[in-house]
Amino acid sequence: MKKEISAVYSGSFDPPTNGHLDIIIRASHLFPKIIVAVTENINKKYTFSLRERIVLLQKITKGLKNTKIVSFSGLLADYVEQINSFVLIRGLRAISDFEYEFQMALMNRKLNKKIETIFLMTDQRYTFLSSSMVKEIAILGGDTKDFVPKYVEKELKKRVVDLSKRNNEK
Repeated sequence: MKKEISAVYSGSFDPPTNGHLDIIIRASHLFPKIIVAVTENINKKYTFSLRERIVLLQKITKGLKNTKIVSFSGLLADYVEQINSFVLIRGLRAISDFEYEFQMALMNRKLNKKIETIFLMTDQRYTFLSSSMVKEIAILGGDTKDFVPKYVEKELKKRVVDLSKRNNEK
């Protein structure tokens, strides 16, 4: 009997972009189960809480029956060991991504010899797209509709208004 393989796509997803969704959808066609693992990166300042990012991802992936959204903390290599999954999905936008992702793949493999990393190139429409850029565009009053799913766009607009109010009150 062939083992059902779960693949893990991890990230901070603050906010989830059309590029993230592109990778999730394409990975869902390649593997019987995709686990989108949302984490906190200690080096990042977040616009959305961990719980909010999970909800955003749940909303935009609700039509993908083989996709599960979870959170985790600690090392990704330890997390995949805990859930008995050894396939990591990583998205690549440009050559600059490859160097960083290659280092991460090698480090994860060093931490856990069973881990295999699969790189998926994002659709060319999203090669320039990053969550940081989307947040900056939103904060500066720009239109994000081409960069994030509709539900994320709506929530991002609300968040930017909330952040503006808080900053004006200071």
